[in-house]
Amino acid sequence: MPKNTHKIAIAGVATLGAAAIAFTVVPADGQTTTTDALSSSRVAYSSEQVRDVKAGVTDQLAGPSLKVEAIKAEKKAAADAVAKKKAAATAAAKKKAAAAAAAKKAAAARKAKAAASRAAKRPVVKQVVVKSYPNNLDGWIRESLAIMKKKGIPGSYHGLHKNIIRESSGNPKAINDWDINAINGIPSKGLLQVIPPTFKAYHVPGTSWNIYDPIANITAAANYAADRYGTIDNVNSAY
Repeated sequence: MPKNTHKIAIAGVATLGAAAIAFTVVPADGQTTTTDALSSSRVAYSSEQVRDVKAGVTDQLAGPSLKVEAIKAEKKAAADAVAKKKAAATAAAKKKAAAAAAAKKAAAARKAKAAASRAAKRPVVKQVVVKSYPNNLDGWIRESLAIMKKKGIPGSYHGLHKNIIRESSGNPKAINDWDINAINGIPSKGLLQVIPPTFKAYHVPGTSWNIYDPIANITAAANYAADRYGTIDNVNSAY
């Protein structure tokens, strides 16, 4: 409230008090005039001052209220800003996670594709197991039978063994230098006593060209016997 307003209000109160006292001591015959004047003056003055006082009080009350509203507005704006920032950070994190997941998935797909491509280009290498046989009559016969089986040449272990024993007694270096073949200059040689022309004609591919080689000699003789007698098993004498 302004200082002038305070002064006027105090003066008004004093005046009203004085008027009240004056009204009490005025004689009966002058009551009407004095009372009317005082009343008129009091009403006009009091209405003015009441409005001023009300306005001052309203202004004083309005100031703190406005400050409270302003503080609330500032707090709400700050909270909204924090919430907005948090939402933006969450969205960015989700986007980053999604991008990382997509990149990881793409990398896995490329890796799988590359592995499949390498597997498709890589030649399949089959391991060939080479069976070994002992370097004796039993081993020679068994290895010869394995080759004969692949080439479709008939014969049995027993058929080969009995003819080898009769022809050379199991000596791969045996040579006949007294029969007709020897006389004709083409002596029989090896385990199954094969002459060179027969060995050359019935030689089995994949075996040695040395007529004294045990495997080459047996398979060539078995191939010749199959062609002439059906199988080496059918041979029971010189052939």
